[in-house]
Amino acid sequence: MNKCPKCSAELKDNDLKCDACGLSLVEEFNQTIQQPESEKSDDPTRIQNPDTQSQIHSTITDANELVAGTVLDNRYRILGLLGKGGMGEVYKAEHNVMGREVAVKVLPANKSTPEAIKSFSREIRTQAKLDHPNLVRAYDAGNDGRVHYLVTEYVPGMDLRRLIRSEGPLNVNQAASVIMFAALGLDYAHQSGLIHRDVKPGNILVTPEGIGKVSDLGLAGFLNDPDDDPRSGKIVGTADYLSPEQIRNPHDICEASDIYSLGCTLYYAITGKVPFPGGTPASKARRHLEETPWHPRRFNPDTNEEFVEIIADMMEKDPALRIQSMTEVVTRLEPWASETAIVPSLHLTKSRWTPPPVPTEIDEQDTHDGEDLRNDNSGGQASQATHSVAGQETRVRPPMPPPLPKQNDQPTNHEAVIGALCIAVPVALAVGVAVGFAIGYVLLR
Repeated sequence: MNKCPKCSAELKDNDLKCDACGLSLVEEFNQTIQQPESEKSDDPTRIQNPDTQSQIHSTITDANELVAGTVLDNRYRILGLLGKGGMGEVYKAEHNVMGREVAVKVLPANKSTPEAIKSFSREIRTQAKLDHPNLVRAYDAGNDGRVHYLVTEYVPGMDLRRLIRSEGPLNVNQAASVIMFAALGLDYAHQSGLIHRDVKPGNILVTPEGIGKVSDLGLAGFLNDPDDDPRSGKIVGTADYLSPEQIRNPHDICEASDIYSLGCTLYYAITGKVPFPGGTPASKARRHLEETPWHPRRFNPDTNEEFVEIIADMMEKDPALRIQSMTEVVTRLEPWASETAIVPSLHLTKSRWTPPPVPTEIDEQDTHDGEDLRNDNSGGQASQATHSVAGQETRVRPPMPPPLPKQNDQPTNHEAVIGALCIAVPVALAVGVAVGFAIGYVLLR
């Protein structure tokens, strides 16, 4: 059972106000959050085409921004800025000797406080412990004077949020494939005892081949080492993708919390909408606790109802009723990620979504998904967005079966009328001729 942060009185799971001292838990929630501007709008400084030198930063636009051509630590030549996070920048670079393109996350000198350095070092050690093809790999780390940096693999493509904003919602096959890859990476992290805590479209990078890779471990924490986690017991993450247990009691987070966030991400992938658009972070949190999202078919009528059930099972508000492992997520999504696989017929339960599945109109609600609930100043790895995924494979949905043939066994009303006329007209003519002949015969006598 949770406790009031002011008077330590016991609270029920969905209490929004303390009965003992009158503290508004919604206001308390609002005071713990931040909304970085980098999450609210597209960053115009990101490279749109890494091969076009005119679009690479070649001048200093910020006193702490590295210039293209700068050599970091005598090894990494900076090629251009990829993006900015809450506590640093991410650059595309090239190793001087190996010639390998990499991404370099830099903690600038003006932000290198002892607390920030400690948090950044913790992120480096966390990422160094993981090695999986669907997680962004760490290669190197160090410091050049007062500039601390982390070197990771460079992932061409763009993050899922930008992809959907530029190309629109994915079809079921594409969405299942990208999220399945992300689930594989997260499953490996979970088996290593790590919870991501900030799964969202902006932290899933999509390569031109359609492969999903999970990035940004800046908020991740190991379940078996809470004492070394400065964010343990704090609400961290992004409001649009927070699990109910992260909101009620952050001490209760587990692998299922990442599954809920990935379910919200899958919802966004096929609808182009966050589950609870509009409103403040506190109102979004309340809706995660109390409400169900709009039915996905409201925004994407082509979505199969059985596929929607997978999203619903990932977004169950009770962690005990939710899909329990990323392995199961992969198993459920794998048939949909294949173009040729036969999707099993599932037993569908009563719909857990708010509206009926087939609406008449699509509202124009806010599609923004950026309220970041980091309650400290440490930002995770900025998304490695680069150029458009023009080369991404398009997965074709299997064609729908043809409509049933029209049944013509019983005549229609029109056919019956025409048949009656065909009989009545000749009979009437014959009768008329016979009557006329009889009258003429009588008169002539």
